[in-house]
Amino acid sequence: MTELMQLLRDNPIAGVIIACEFGLWIMLAAGLAARYLLRLRRTSTVVLAGIPLLDVVLVIATVLDLHNGAEARAIHGLAAVYLGFSVAFGPTIVRWADKHFAYRFAGGPKPEKLPKRGPVRKAHLWREWNRVVTAATIASATLLGLIWFVADESQSGLLSWWIGRVWVVVGIWLVAGPLWESGKSDKGEQPEDADRRASFEKSAR
Repeated sequence: MTELMQLLRDNPIAGVIIACEFGLWIMLAAGLAARYLLRLRRTSTVVLAGIPLLDVVLVIATVLDLHNGAEARAIHGLAAVYLGFSVAFGPTIVRWADKHFAYRFAGGPKPEKLPKRGPVRKAHLWREWNRVVTAATIASATLLGLIWFVADESQSGLLSWWIGRVWVVVGIWLVAGPLWESGKSDKGEQPEDADRRASFEKSAR
């Protein structure tokens, strides 16, 4: 605990990232509980719509920290990456949680599972990789914005390094995800897999 407190004192942005992550799940749980348990749909919509404000808080905190002369560290680059993935994957997380919450607490339909093989799985992995590209684009744009408008010369080098790093992740994800799956044969696909395609694709949108 002492080491964690020291880390947060030395890297306040790390504390903001942790707070945003906790805030995401707290607001998500509160919004879904309001919708399905308390039947307060309007309140639920307001709470869930407020989740992106956490990303705004993170951006502002990062800008202020660098503007005040803080040494650029890995945590500042990580903040931009976190922002990118939060924006790109946030709506998907909300939809996933909504379906599972509705199923468990409101008698909703059971969420469809991703098939272990076949075209549906491949399409899903390509969509997921497209979100990774979106996340990397947002992170890169954020880092460039910090470099051009906020960071000084001593801070810019590390921030620039993170742009290359995030695109390396995109490449690894491409090879280990959709390309790997696309290289597999669909031989042995069961008839019921085909019957589940339309349902899963509809639920994944």
